[in-house]
Amino acid sequence: MASEDKVSIKIPRSLYDKIQEKIQGTSFSSVDVYVTTKLENEFPADPVYTKEEEELIKERLRKLGYIE
Repeated sequence: MASEDKVSIKIPRSLYDKIQEKIQGTSFSSVDVYVTTKLENEFPADPVYTKEEEELIKERLRKLGYIE
């Protein structure tokens, strides 16, 4: 991660302050580290499921009537 180019994003100051307060006393050293960790969890580099697993899950959901 350290070798990747970085960009800046803008968030409301009130949100930044809330995050800063939330991470006090945790292992997160900064708001940047916290937000990066959350986004990496939301958008993993590798797929969570293989295509085969995904199809199996979809088929099970179809059989249960959750999707068509």
